[in-house]
Amino acid sequence: MKSCLPFFLYTLLFIFSGQLVAQETVKHYLSGKGKDDGVLWDFKVSDGMKAGQWTKIAVPSNWELQGFGKYNYGFNKEADKGKEIGSYKHRFVVHRAWKDKQINLVFEGVMTDADVKLNGKSVGAFHQGAFYTFSYDISKLIQWGKENLLEVEVAKHSANKSVNAAEREGDFWVFGGIFRPVFLEVLPKNHIERLSIDAKADGALQMIVQSAGSADQVSLQLYDARGKAFGKLIQASLKDNKALIASKFDQPALWSAEYPHLYRAEVILLAKGKEVHRVNQKIGFRSIEVRQRDGVYINGQKIKFKGVNRHSFHPESGRTTSKAISIHDVELIKEMNMNAVRMAHYPPDTHFLEVCDSLGLYVMNELGGWHGYYDTPTGTKLLKEMIKVSENNPAVIFWANGNEGGHNPELDTTFFAEDIQKRPLIYPWAVYGGFETTHYREYNYGIGTYDHGHNIVMPTEFLHGMFDGGHGAGIEDYWKAMWANPLSAGGFLWDFQDQGIVRTDKDGVIDTDGNRGADGIVGPHYEREGSFYTIKEVWSPIFFEKREMTKGFNGEFTIENRYAFTNTANCTFSYALHRLNSGNTAGDVKTGIIASPDIKPYAKGILKADLPNDWYNYDILYITAKDVYDKELFTWSFPIALPERAAKEWLKTAGAKVEANETAEAFIVESNGIQYQFNKLSGLLEEVKNKQGVIPFANGPVLQEAVNNYKQFSMRHNGDTVVIESTFDKKESYNKLQWTIYPSGQLKMHVQYFPESYFTRFVGVNFDLPEEQMVGVEYMGMGPYRVWKNRMKGNRFGIWDKAYNDAATGEVPFEYPEFKGYHANMYWAKFKLKSQSFRVFTDREDVFLRLYTPKEQQDTDWKNMEPTFPKGDISFMNGISAIGTKTQKPETTGPMGMKHVYYDFEKEPIRALHLQLYFDFSGE
Repeated sequence: MKSCLPFFLYTLLFIFSGQLVAQETVKHYLSGKGKDDGVLWDFKVSDGMKAGQWTKIAVPSNWELQGFGKYNYGFNKEADKGKEIGSYKHRFVVHRAWKDKQINLVFEGVMTDADVKLNGKSVGAFHQGAFYTFSYDISKLIQWGKENLLEVEVAKHSANKSVNAAEREGDFWVFGGIFRPVFLEVLPKNHIERLSIDAKADGALQMIVQSAGSADQVSLQLYDARGKAFGKLIQASLKDNKALIASKFDQPALWSAEYPHLYRAEVILLAKGKEVHRVNQKIGFRSIEVRQRDGVYINGQKIKFKGVNRHSFHPESGRTTSKAISIHDVELIKEMNMNAVRMAHYPPDTHFLEVCDSLGLYVMNELGGWHGYYDTPTGTKLLKEMIKVSENNPAVIFWANGNEGGHNPELDTTFFAEDIQKRPLIYPWAVYGGFETTHYREYNYGIGTYDHGHNIVMPTEFLHGMFDGGHGAGIEDYWKAMWANPLSAGGFLWDFQDQGIVRTDKDGVIDTDGNRGADGIVGPHYEREGSFYTIKEVWSPIFFEKREMTKGFNGEFTIENRYAFTNTANCTFSYALHRLNSGNTAGDVKTGIIASPDIKPYAKGILKADLPNDWYNYDILYITAKDVYDKELFTWSFPIALPERAAKEWLKTAGAKVEANETAEAFIVESNGIQYQFNKLSGLLEEVKNKQGVIPFANGPVLQEAVNNYKQFSMRHNGDTVVIESTFDKKESYNKLQWTIYPSGQLKMHVQYFPESYFTRFVGVNFDLPEEQMVGVEYMGMGPYRVWKNRMKGNRFGIWDKAYNDAATGEVPFEYPEFKGYHANMYWAKFKLKSQSFRVFTDREDVFLRLYTPKEQQDTDWKNMEPTFPKGDISFMNGISAIGTKTQKPETTGPMGMKHVYYDFEKEPIRALHLQLYFDFSGE
């Protein structure tokens, strides 16, 4: 943290600054610029932690995170709400060299009511509203060359009920304090007060300049990213301190989320031919058009928004962030192949919008509101403050008037009157302006509305994440429907980041206020959940049609270019062939470049991979696509070797003679030092032991969501093997179990079975394997993240080594990937126990490995999510369950969320499900 600078340093700084850039605006910070460089001010809080003590606090900050006041969530009851008052004092010096300037005192954000005094005198009306930049002209109150005392009294909850309804009673954490930077804005007496610029895709540009003082002329010159002048110098006269410039520029490089081309507009104010003030403003040429009953067009191209909601948030600093955080967040959002972000539920830091401008992200900027809204006088003032600081950001393409009923329709005209660009106005969770934005609607929802209506469908919140549901679970179905629906403009997931706050009053525990604090795609410190990668694949702008790897494969993949402005010729593609069973040692990998095809946006074409002649001898083909900035879009997996090939490498049959015996209750078989005991009545494996002792794997295979009616077991020799099997009966024992013990000691299990009902959550077999014995699992299949029936994408085929953990998704310790749960496309798995290890492999495709039942997240409401698992510990399955969201049951997230449908009334063996596994208990 910074402390106050000595007087002589201020003097030198102010003289130097004034001489260097006399005609430009000077910003001198009285605070830090973000969470990591706060300046210490004197501080006292009225209630809660450290109440009544004058001490120091970093500015900017939320005082709770600095160990002051009370924590409270917006939903807390009245008695629990922190309504403390924070008193700030700060001393600074302004040198006489600036005496002929206008000095504005600027606050970028104060929570929530701010009463400001300088040298004991009020600087102006107190400000209400937490997320807005406001300022005061303090030129006449400054003591030049002397120490000035700044005093700010901050009320965490507003005296204005409408402000509390809009900001303080929402579904998010409520903090207090001067949480965004404070600075002195030093301006010439004659200066530009406001620039409003509208630069269209056709090169047409309009600019309104509002000035103060007695200047008479203004000029505009644009510069490109290389600093080269673009177009001619344009001049206009001021009348009543206002000028309008209208011009046309030839073939500007357009701004979009894919190509965020920016220009620097240099605007110079002149008085009698002399430059008096200069402002540089970054702008982008782009057009936004809403075509009713059609869609949203950017630069003439129809756009599907792949968006997410984002709070201004950091677990150690609350709403106080930094430009580094903004850069990180935008890069992470874009890494998921998103192109849009909605501000939830208030305007963000100015640097976040600047980063969206420069890196390319469409923004919906939102006036505060959450089921409650600002009264019209207050809302009008705050709306003007919001527009003034963000009107020239090309990234901002929508305004939102509050959230979920927090709309004040009396403010609509102000949006359009204040915005030179006349951006579209959205009412989140409402039908307004030709948009249907209702939140958390079920798949295929509506009767004459939503998916079956006539408005542009763009949910501003959907697939509400919680635990492991939502976000990625369901998105494949939703996106398939959104992509196919001409009236769909995409949507915005809820939400980006876990709102887990580090509690300074609870030994640093991360608190999400139960399940209220938004459960994001990433954790509070950006820990990546499995949904992160699902979204990355589903929203990749390069889409691969399903393709099987057969000997006749000619190297051609059908792909679809889902970019709006980028030709695939500008992307790069590469392949990698791997042999996985050999451990990826030298010589087991071949890589190459794939020629980029010429496929226009929204068109399909062929990606032709010229693979080496021996490609079919490898296990897996990976295809990686990168964008024009060399960022990975995704790496797709195409298994070449089927489980049958992998199983042949592990299967060993030769060995000593198999010895078989039976008692009244059991079949006992011994082979190559391994002894098996099977229940004579049920056929289940009761015990297995090798030379090292008993392996705690038993009591299976128990059928799940099927009738365990294996009956009439017999044991026989079949050549050099021993076979134990049940007898098929169409009525009494239509599910059949067969064991085969090889001379090598390996064991084969074959189960033929029928699900119990027409609709079933999952199907497969279970075994017991005590969790306390588990150290980890190494397996070949899709990984490393677990899957659900409605969240299958995002993983990569390979060999994964997972150490045991008992992590609950969205909860401390935010450890990913989680160990427990369903894992897809298992070829083999090595179970590492405290005592020894054993291996299971299969020669059948599409086998799921289930590892225990995941730990439930505390305070989670499971009534919609329904994360269902079989009984027992370890399962091998033909079908797994889906998961719902915080607001939706699994089946309402689309076809993949439905239960499995299986019908075979006749119980004919040929139509049964089959599961075949091999077990190697040798411990090698």
